[in-house]
Amino acid sequence: MSSVSTAPTRSAVAGAAPSPVPSLMVAMLGFAVVTLDTQVVNVALPDISRDLGGSLSGLQWVVTGYTLMFSSLLLFAGTFADRIGARRAYGTGMLIFVVASVACGLAPGLGWLIAARIVQGIGAALVTPTSLALIRAAYHDSGARVRAIAYWGMGGSIAAAAGPVLGGALTELDWRLIFFLNVPVGIVASLALRRAADSPRTATPFDGIGQLTAVLALAALTYGVIEGAHLGYGSVRILVAFVVAGLAFAVFLTAQALGRHPMLPLDLFRSRAVGTALTVAFLGMVGFYGVVFLQGLYFQQVRGASAFTTGLLFLPMTALVPILAPVAARMANRFGPGVPIIFGQLLMAAGLAGLVLLPADAPLLLVAAVMIPVGVGGSFTVPSIAALLLDSVPSHRAGTASAVFNMSRQLGGALGVAAYGAVVASSAAFLNGLHISLAVTAVLLLGTAAASLTLRHRSREHDPA
Repeated sequence: MSSVSTAPTRSAVAGAAPSPVPSLMVAMLGFAVVTLDTQVVNVALPDISRDLGGSLSGLQWVVTGYTLMFSSLLLFAGTFADRIGARRAYGTGMLIFVVASVACGLAPGLGWLIAARIVQGIGAALVTPTSLALIRAAYHDSGARVRAIAYWGMGGSIAAAAGPVLGGALTELDWRLIFFLNVPVGIVASLALRRAADSPRTATPFDGIGQLTAVLALAALTYGVIEGAHLGYGSVRILVAFVVAGLAFAVFLTAQALGRHPMLPLDLFRSRAVGTALTVAFLGMVGFYGVVFLQGLYFQQVRGASAFTTGLLFLPMTALVPILAPVAARMANRFGPGVPIIFGQLLMAAGLAGLVLLPADAPLLLVAAVMIPVGVGGSFTVPSIAALLLDSVPSHRAGTASAVFNMSRQLGGALGVAAYGAVVASSAAFLNGLHISLAVTAVLLLGTAAASLTLRHRSREHDPA
């Protein structure tokens, strides 16, 4: 790994190293609040539909509008953090996120809600990579950094565990409360940010062409996948959307390869390990977000469960995640990151396959139990992939590397919900579409688990010093 800067940050006290604890606290709160927002919204979708109206595609946009903007702006957020410092970038993102949350809670219609969710995604895009960059700046020892990243992942895991139950309970009162919940969390994080160590700054010009084409490509692709299920994938509007996505992506790659200051340096992908790790991050979120989105609708619309009961049914899937995150960190330190990454993918594939094989009238508690490996698998893969990537870059590239990692995850979540919803909408029955989506994802995870065997060997040869 490249050497890291040992220059004191602005928050350092003369003659003494600053405590890394405030940085870790801020990072955990930031990751937790953006994760919590995703989980509580999925449980509330049926109530939002009854209150504001809208079809399945409209509900998909409530979820994907957030994750789409989240994923497409993460690269900008990474370079933005590298340019002005992680602390200022984090504070800006949290302010945007909290204001947009209030707008979501006051939404008079579905269009307003989707627009506010898109703005929320902008704030979340600034918060997430900067939270990892704060950890990178505060923890200079590789082993301590791995443990800190595990706790960062635990913040999101606790939010994922509490989100469905909390969302279900608040939805029983009023679904708008799930968005107002973000306000006090954002205020506490902003106050704690004052004591966090800042990251090194580099004067990186803004890549306007790259950012514009990235948003255009992802938006057009997502639109084509979601709306194609209703308009037909052979319709002119959908074909135009896919052509626009392809052209925008081609221009994006050209700009990154030839531009003087690309927001996504393509040399990051020269390593096969990095490419494999990002693919694992993408597929893991396809499965996780897809399961949360469709199972939430399945429990309430197919099986007749209430919002609160649905939240409780998600609890077994998520409750073990914060407990097992430190176990994954210890496993990565002892055997290398490849081992927990492979193990996590196999667990997730097993859970998805189990859901496919369950009979249609299976008891709801049994369905909830079979979902457990899907959540637990993510607790092993996410912190290990993050640690692998951050150990491979110098300090001044931490924001960009964090953005690439989180972009892969959020893009997987956005396209996962879009693809799962499209398959269900195109199927004769809800369960048929659900089973097809889960089966395909399980097969793909088995393939990336096999490819991840190379990570194990590389991790044993890699010297963090």
